[in-house]
Amino acid sequence: MTQADKLGIVVAGHGSRDPDAVREFEALVELVRARAPNDVVTHGYLEFSSPTIAEAVTANLAAGSRQLAVVPGVLLAARHAKNDMPAEVQAMARDYPDIDFHFGAPLNLHPKLLQLAQQRIVEAEATSPATVRRGDTCLVLVGRGTTDPDANGDVSKMARMLEEGMGFGAAYVCYSGTATPLVADGLRAAARMGYARLVVLPFFLFDGVLVKRIYAAADDLREREPGIEVLKAGYFGVHPHVADVMIERAREAVEGRAAMNCSLCKYRVQIVGFEQQVGEPQRAHHMAVRGLLAKEGAETAPAKPEFAPYEPHPIEAESFRIIADGRDWSAFPAAHLTVLQRLVHTSGDFDAVNDMYFSPGAIESGIRALLRCKRVLTDVTMVQTGLKRALLEQLGIDTWCGVHDRETHLMSEQYGITRSAAGIRRGWEKFGNDVVVSIGDAPTAIAEAVRLIRDHGWRPQLVIGLPVGFVGTRETKEELRRCLQVPRITNSGTRGGSPWAASVVNGMMIDALNQLAGYEPG
Repeated sequence: MTQADKLGIVVAGHGSRDPDAVREFEALVELVRARAPNDVVTHGYLEFSSPTIAEAVTANLAAGSRQLAVVPGVLLAARHAKNDMPAEVQAMARDYPDIDFHFGAPLNLHPKLLQLAQQRIVEAEATSPATVRRGDTCLVLVGRGTTDPDANGDVSKMARMLEEGMGFGAAYVCYSGTATPLVADGLRAAARMGYARLVVLPFFLFDGVLVKRIYAAADDLREREPGIEVLKAGYFGVHPHVADVMIERAREAVEGRAAMNCSLCKYRVQIVGFEQQVGEPQRAHHMAVRGLLAKEGAETAPAKPEFAPYEPHPIEAESFRIIADGRDWSAFPAAHLTVLQRLVHTSGDFDAVNDMYFSPGAIESGIRALLRCKRVLTDVTMVQTGLKRALLEQLGIDTWCGVHDRETHLMSEQYGITRSAAGIRRGWEKFGNDVVVSIGDAPTAIAEAVRLIRDHGWRPQLVIGLPVGFVGTRETKEELRRCLQVPRITNSGTRGGSPWAASVVNGMMIDALNQLAGYEPG
């Protein structure tokens, strides 16, 4: 590579509100720069901190780079490395079509990182005056925790390699967020395994809020269990091994050898429990907080995101003007009007709202749940696809329907229930109470939801039950209406359907967005 074509390396960090994490990341970048003196090395952040990744790319190109390798400054390939950072690189490649962009693999389970983990463990053991056999020690490896089972599985693989390679009696894996078991629960479980010593190793690159949480949980366990020695190992930190792996990943990217574990990537192949995410578009979720601290000032709390009120299409607006004038709405509570008028719009029938039933506070509970839990569980994909995509994205709400998943089919066969009912049962198992349930097709889905509520203590934030049909429809709607344990919206009779169930959620999302925008309808 000639000087004219010298390599630019952009180290892409996550970013943090914790200044210790930012300081250590930038110290590592300096170490990378020192160990790759012939390359142009800049850094940027995905969230919160500055400069942004785009700014780091611009600075690198200004220094004369014509080939550019963006290296994720993260340990494992989860959402940031699979979605957010590639989205940044794609955007930059469009902005600079004459530049060769290469995206590197995350650090992953590199042999040098295994050696560094070994070093951190030995350093922790050396702080103790006691001599304890490794066979009498349990290693507790604490990962970040993600929604990607591939990345979470790599934490378990790391633990197994250290357990066998260093001769621990056992290894226990827990996480500081998102995945379970959480660190406090994991430490309690490890303490019950009967080992004389626990070595707590954060599987993290840098200090920060989550590492501090891990060490605080270890201190709490030490106080509660004075008979067990609890040692706190250091995280990876600023170390030549980490810098060398980053440089290696940059070289691999330029040579076309950047490899991720795509054989178990949930976006490429059907992974058990994540089947619906195959082929999911790469949508970056970090835009609202990109460079946020620099915009707001490091000493001040970030401002809440700004929201604009819902703007209907002119034809839609005219339809709702007609609906508002088409009957007397004074008998209905004001909180119900958006949902009710959208049901009229969906059905084309002013009388459709006469049979509707709302439990007290159902609309208010649903709006709060959409904003807090941000997940809607549906019985069929028709309800899911009927939800307004723009509103889902603005509010950051996920939807889930398991009716076509392989496990749902297996459950349906094994338990002798419909796939819609099996999908509801899977939603209960996956998401617990933090969900809005919207049923628009299958009375059996309502029956299963009511059974789980009454017999197994399920408490979804709101259940919408509006299937259409003649077999079991009236009966299951009445069962839902009598189910006093949860907020609920349903109707009487045979009318309804997936568009109705979707319309109820759409109406609540519109009200939620307008509330965030501070909009009061006239």
